[in-house]
Amino acid sequence: MRERFRKPTAVYHVSGEYAMVKSAVEKGFLNERDAVIEIMTALKRAGADIIVTYWARELARWLRE
Repeated sequence: MRERFRKPTAVYHVSGEYAMVKSAVEKGFLNERDAVIEIMTALKRAGADIIVTYWARELARWLRE
């Protein structure tokens, strides 16, 4: 799409998946940092230039560590 329209591709990480991951983390099924980085990496690999997510602040901190 980026090539066709010559515009950046933006994605929105939906609240349902955010809630699902948070719930799995609370139950001890997932490591939040690892799960979020995996999700964001998948979105980037799929072609996202811009990612809108509830984890923006945490992700920025995790990527600096």
